Amino acid sequence: MLAIVVLSVSCRQNEFPKPHSYFRISFPEKEYTNYAGDCPFTFEYPVYGKITPVANHTDEPCLFNLSFPAYKGTLHLTYKAIDKNLDLLLEDDWTFVFKKIAQKADAIDIHSIANPDGKVYATIYDIKGNAASPVMFYATDSTRHYLRGSFYFSTPPNYDSLTPAIQFFRKDVVHLVEKLNWKN
Repeated sequence: MLAIVVLSVSCRQNEFPKPHSYFRISFPEKEYTNYAGDCPFTFEYPVYGKITPVANHTDEPCLFNLSFPAYKGTLHLTYKAIDKNLDLLLEDDWTFVFKKIAQKADAIDIHSIANPDGKVYATIYDIKGNAASPVMFYATDSTRHYLRGSFYFSTPPNYDSLTPAIQFFRKDVVHLVEKLNWKN
């Protein structure tokens, strides 16, 4: 009898709790379409995104969102005509990124994109950590046009779990900036 009890206890495998995991996210293939609205610029954006004007801002037709409802993500886009105020616009961006967003950031990587033929000069901010916006940018021709973009998820910022989505949508933001053209 003792042998049966010993054998039944010794054959049992140790059970360990499974680690926490995150949902698997499937992303669509990259495919882009052209935005050529009434604003003084064009760009390419993902076909899985939807452009919508910002409610209560009908007086500013170039203030709109590029939303990704399936992923709870939104790229907020704001256009401003430059009227001897480029320094103020750049200062506003710097203040927003480095005084507001940086409070929750672990690091901020800055990347420049320049297309001298198209007169597009841009700065992209990659914000690491649990900040509200993981990717922001501005683009300008330095004389007439200024476009600002901030990407947000409609979920509490958890950089570790959002990293695959951040990397996926960052490529779309970079593509938008690289394909940006000013209308003359």
